Amino acid sequence: MLFYKKINKERGVAVVTALLLTTLAITIVASLFWQQQVQVRSIENQRMQLQKKWILRGAIDWARLILREDARHSNADYLDEPWAVKLENTKLDQYVEEDKQNAENNDATLSGQIVDAQASYNLNNLATNGVVDAKEVAVFSRLLSNLHLPSNLAAATASVVAQTQATLKAPKGNQTNPSPASSVTDATSASTADATSVQFLQFTQVDDLLAVPGFSPDMIVNLRPYVVVLPRNGAVTPVNFNTAPAEVISARVDGISMGDASLIIASRKTAFFSTFQDLQHRFSNKISNDMSPYVDIKTGFFMVNGKVKMNRSALDVSALVARASDGATKVLWVREN
Repeated sequence: MLFYKKINKERGVAVVTALLLTTLAITIVASLFWQQQVQVRSIENQRMQLQKKWILRGAIDWARLILREDARHSNADYLDEPWAVKLENTKLDQYVEEDKQNAENNDATLSGQIVDAQASYNLNNLATNGVVDAKEVAVFSRLLSNLHLPSNLAAATASVVAQTQATLKAPKGNQTNPSPASSVTDATSASTADATSVQFLQFTQVDDLLAVPGFSPDMIVNLRPYVVVLPRNGAVTPVNFNTAPAEVISARVDGISMGDASLIIASRKTAFFSTFQDLQHRFSNKISNDMSPYVDIKTGFFMVNGKVKMNRSALDVSALVARASDGATKVLWVREN
């Protein structure tokens, strides 16, 4: 009797051990499958991200081609040209390789638009080589007033922009053939100057206005369609009167009211301004010869906005494209939004 009880006890222990081992094996296999699924999903996400970047890179190159062709056939930039046509959501059937089983779930689309960057006011106009430009401060002040924003922020913005443009001066040497000892001393002095001086970051985007005391995120949202940050080559960046909104036109030229700006927009809708002289002829009482450095009818900077959606993810980027007088284009930066 005791023998059979011992056998049953051992069988019970064996069954429990077998169940525990089975449970452990199932847990290990499930964990391996889960890790494999996570790795597969990660690889798929990386692949889709790479595909989206290549699609947008091709879209930017396509936009550059459009801008080069436009420069060949037109001396003015206006809103009825091919570059200004917005690309609505376009399905990309051939860009994403999927098996037949997942073909129905493939939903890759591309949309975008080329925007005239010189239709907005360039914030870098507010200062030149670290020196505030009083005339440009007045322009930005009028723009803020047109948008019902505090006009006194113009001076504060100009001061910050001037600080970001300031550069450290290199130490001047007064010896033709300095000795090794003096060279070491000069190098030490330069290092000390670099370490103790403050280097402000340059304005690169409109959101940098948040560094100016007085600006709020809501104000930046309202101001974003009317201002831009563009590089300068010394001269003030002019505004394209063929594409600029009424608020920017009125701010750019002192003496042009919002009503006058609306008349300019109505006139260009009838026929775009082919030359500066054409604009001046139509509004001789508002546009004078001395406004030619600040007012233009063509553009050298364009913003290319593109968005690609692929299944469960999307990528939205903006690129600043510079176009030279000969039509050559160059991408200055690409930024994810």
